[in-house]
Amino acid sequence: MLGTILIVILVLAFLGVLPTWSHSREWGYYPTGGVGLILLIVVILLVLGRI
Repeated sequence: MLGTILIVILVLAFLGVLPTWSHSREWGYYPTGGVGLILLIVVILLVLGRI
């Protein structure tokens, strides 16, 4: 249950940092890459059964 909630929060964070809104266009893709890396680590931990 905790893993599912964590993935949902990370997906929402991933959508929030996409540079499609006017306030985040100057950020580039750096926030997206960071959230994507965290999402990848969490998915790997879920597959391994650590979370």
